[in-house]
Formats: sequence, C-alpha cells, structure tokens
Amino acid sequence: MGRKYEVRKVAMAKTAGAKTKVYSKYGKEIYVCAKNGSPDPEANLALRRLIDKAKKDQVPSHVIEKAIEKAKGGAGEDFHPARYEGYGPGSCMVIVDCLTDNNNRTITDVRNCFTKTNAKIGAPGAVAHMFDHQAIISFKGDDEDAILEILMEADVDVTDVECEEGVTTVFAPHTEFFAVRSALTAAMPDIAFDVEEITFVPQTETEVSGDDVALFDKFMDMLEDCDDVQDVYHNAIVVR
Repeated sequence: MGRKYEVRKVAMAKTAGAKTKVYSKYGKEIYVCAKNGSPDPEANLALRRLIDKAKKDQVPSHVIEKAIEKAKGGAGEDFHPARYEGYGPGSCMVIVDCLTDNNNRTITDVRNCFTKTNAKIGAPGAVAHMFDHQAIISFKGDDEDAILEILMEADVDVTDVECEEGVTTVFAPHTEFFAVRSALTAAMPDIAFDVEEITFVPQTETEVSGDDVALFDKFMDMLEDCDDVQDVYHNAIVVR
C-alpha cells in the first residue's frame, strides 16, 4: 500500500502549482479551522495539524499568523466545505474537496474541469465508498513488530503497518491520527515524520494510458487552477 501511495503522491505533486496558490490554500484552510474551532493550536488539534503541515510545505509564518488573526477577529468570508466526486479521464475515480463562499461558482468551475476533459462528474457518494479515509504517518525505520507493539500498548486502532526500503508507514482510521502520532512521539522522542496526513486511499487502482494521459494532466491542471479547490484524490496510475 505504501509504495502505491507514494506513486499517487508523485502524480499529485506535479500539479502543486505556484507558491502563491499553496499559501492561499493553507491560509484559507487555517482560517476556517481556527474560526470554527479555537484559534489556539494547543486547544485545537486539527489546527495544530494544519499548521505543522503548512510549515512542512514551507508556508511562511506570517501567512499562518495572518489567517489565525483574521479568524480571531470574527469577520471575513464565510467559507464552507464542498465535495465533488466523479470519473476522470480513463475512468479513474476522483474526489475533489473545496472550500467555498459561493456554491454556484465552485460547482461551475469544477464541472468545467470534468466536461472539458471527457470526464464525468457524479452524484455525492458516487466514488467515495471506494476510498478509505485514512491517517498516514511515515518515518525512517524497518522494525514493523516494534512499531506494532508501541501502538498496541497505547491502545491505538491501526489498519496496517508496513516497512519498505527503510521506511515505515502506519495506516490508521482518520480518527486515530493524533493517537498514532502521540504514541510514536512518546515512545521515540527523536522521531522525524516524513509524511503525516489524513487522506483518501483508494481501494482499487485504474490505469490511465494512451490519449487519456494528456487529458488527465489537463484535468489535474484545471482543478489546480480553481481557487476553491483544496485537495484532489484519485486512484489513477498514469502510464506514460
């Protein structure tokens, strides 16, 4: 599962876009998280996870602080989450997560990405049942049994632990993210996480090849250009 996950990460990273887009994405997400919960990262675990992730992606501190201060002020846009699902080029399954203050604008933008690349947007729940909502934490190491023992002693629910090429990856239900992270940190204070995120992991994969490759690239680029799109998950394995 780990190697396939990394393949998807590489495919998604190619559409990461400009730094300003990344900063805007994190700024909006941190703002919403702080506004809907507590603006104090110590009291808001979801906010703390977002800030850690933003720093790992080299988002400047002033962008993070500005989003939190904006949330503290209570004013500003009223963003809410929107999720769209469907079938991308080559019949791969796609989940598009957005934060929007205008549903009509967002659905129009996302639908255009599908229709202009011979893809098909579906109804809510069309493909989400074919993905597992997982916490994924990776770090250097190759002692699978020792990691399992740490997590079991901490009474953490784990889906899978695997070691490949000197890297250990823990898969767990998304609700167990902080429990996994806390248990590992407590047992190994010097641990450095390479990957620590909550994502959608596909249960099956779809090979995208031939003429569909160019359409898939265009599809991902168009989604990346949509200001309201926060994350894109897919089950495509692109054969170039």
